[in-house]
Amino acid sequence: MIDEISRRIDELREDMVSSMIEMIPLGGIGPENGGDGEIRKAEFIERLARGMGLHVERVDAEDSRVPSGIRPNIIVRYEGRSGRNIWIVSHMDVVPPGEGWSSDPFKPIIKEGKIYGRGTEDDGQAIISSLYAVKALADLKVRADYGLNLAIVSDEETGSRYGILHLISEGIFSKEDLILVPDAGNKDGTMIEVAEKGILWIRVTVRGKQAHASTPEKGLNAHRIGMRLAIAIDDALHSKFNEVDELFDPPVSTFEPTKREGGVENVNTVPGTDIVYFDCRILPRYDINEVLETAKKIAKAFEVYGADITVEEVERSEPSFTDPESEIVRRIKRAVKLLRGKEAKPMGIGGGTCAAYLRRAGLQAVVWMTTEETAHQPDEYCVIDNMVEDAKVMASLVLDEL
Repeated sequence: MIDEISRRIDELREDMVSSMIEMIPLGGIGPENGGDGEIRKAEFIERLARGMGLHVERVDAEDSRVPSGIRPNIIVRYEGRSGRNIWIVSHMDVVPPGEGWSSDPFKPIIKEGKIYGRGTEDDGQAIISSLYAVKALADLKVRADYGLNLAIVSDEETGSRYGILHLISEGIFSKEDLILVPDAGNKDGTMIEVAEKGILWIRVTVRGKQAHASTPEKGLNAHRIGMRLAIAIDDALHSKFNEVDELFDPPVSTFEPTKREGGVENVNTVPGTDIVYFDCRILPRYDINEVLETAKKIAKAFEVYGADITVEEVERSEPSFTDPESEIVRRIKRAVKLLRGKEAKPMGIGGGTCAAYLRRAGLQAVVWMTTEETAHQPDEYCVIDNMVEDAKVMASLVLDEL
């Protein structure tokens, strides 16, 4: 049966590529990043799945910030014999394209076996792979003990309140279910993510006094203080929270200054406000509160310069863990071994997937896909072979015997 599934998915290769090319221009940027949400992409995916003859539901979350008033979530069900299910959870939303693209990020192009465009690898590859995995099972009329269900969600990039958390609150998943989140991995598909670091996003705001740049003594330059403070926080966090855990890739806690706000539009004005954000990915051995308090202590010391300084928590996610010997891990390892001749192994990552929320709800969830790790980068791309071969692994997960 695994050979039949592989052959059928190979036959669907061009359809998979065409579906990706149609989907990427539909965007999916959330309102936090100035977008109008996922509704156009969701409607396309729903039409595509129904056209395959699959059973489709919508479990939408209300959100007045987007023109449609909703953040859509799509459920596709392909039943097995036992009532137990393997779920594949992917997400429709994408991050803004940013700078440095060689082509229009929302006009996908195919080059050297890759599809370029924002959202191709993160997480379009998973959406298309999982849909065609279910289609292959349906085309072949495979009814295994497990069913294969899909949850294609909104809002993964900005907190998951309107996506996976909404589905959990609606009771979509059962404690007996096994869950795969194809949203991180490595180039040969041998990494099965079973643990995620804790996440802390902090906002550091420095309020000085605006003045003309020719008379800086009349003001208090928030940028100068803010830049020095950001470096001090960066140095302190890296120095204090520096232990290594080889389960994770990378094996250390990371503390990255990212987004910058405040300042002025013209050159000849001393800025009165400086705002910088840190994205912290913290090994489970450390208390997230201790990281936050360390940043606050550094900021307090900088008030000697006369500025008003605040350090605020923007987002937090506690570390999460799935048993490396769980059934979903064993099934992925088995499929990868038989389809690719490779040994997959459990590992940990920096975090930021839907799996963390599912684990906290008591569900067996792991993260796996084959990826070039181009997510959030300019010239993001999906390798077509990865998309096709991942679909084979996904469809094979339900088989009782391989």
